[in-house]
Amino acid sequence: MRQVARASVLAATCLSLAACSDGDGKSDPQPSPHTALRFGQTAETAGAGAKGVAEITPETVVYVDKAGGDTPEHGLFAVVTFKAGNRAEESVTTTAAQGAFRWKTLDGKTIKAGNSEGAGNIAPVGFNDGGGKPAVRANTYQVNTVAFDITSVEKGGALVYVDGDGVAFRWKVPSRNSGPAANALKSTLK
Repeated sequence: MRQVARASVLAATCLSLAACSDGDGKSDPQPSPHTALRFGQTAETAGAGAKGVAEITPETVVYVDKAGGDTPEHGLFAVVTFKAGNRAEESVTTTAAQGAFRWKTLDGKTIKAGNSEGAGNIAPVGFNDGGGKPAVRANTYQVNTVAFDITSVEKGGALVYVDGDGVAFRWKVPSRNSGPAANALKSTLK
C-alpha cells in the first residue's frame, strides 16, 4: 500500500511540474510579464539573438527638467542607470541598443527610451554612453544610462527590458530621485 501511495505522489508531482514547464521537462524561471522586480534587483536576461546571459540591474533614477542644453518636450527627463553584467567566459551582447528599454506609466502607456531628441542625446559624463554599449566583455560589468522624456504625472511606474528571447522584465521605479548614484548622475546632467 505504501508503494502505491509513493507512486501516486510521484505521479502527481510529475504532472504538476509538467504543467509549469513548456513541455521539455524544464521549468521556466523567468518572471511573467506581470511580475515587477524591486528597483536594484538583478535579472538574468538572454543576450541579443538569444545568445549568452546578461545580468541587467537598474540602480538609480533621477528626474530633471533640463540635461545639458536639452529641455524635455514633455516636461521631465527620467534618467536611469543600469548595470549590465556578464559572468561568462565570452562576451555577451545585450538588447539595450535594440530598443529593449521602455517606460510603462501607471495608467498603462508605454514610452520608448530616447523618445525625444533631448532624451536621445543624454550621455552623462562618467557613465557609458546613453542607451548602453551592447557588448559586455567576459567577467565584467558596465554602468550605462537610458533616458525617457515624460510628464511629471508619469514619474514612477515601471522600467521594462525585453531580452533576446522576447521576455519582458519589469522593475517598479521610485517616483523620486533614488539610488546609489543619484547625486553624481544629477550633477553630470546640469
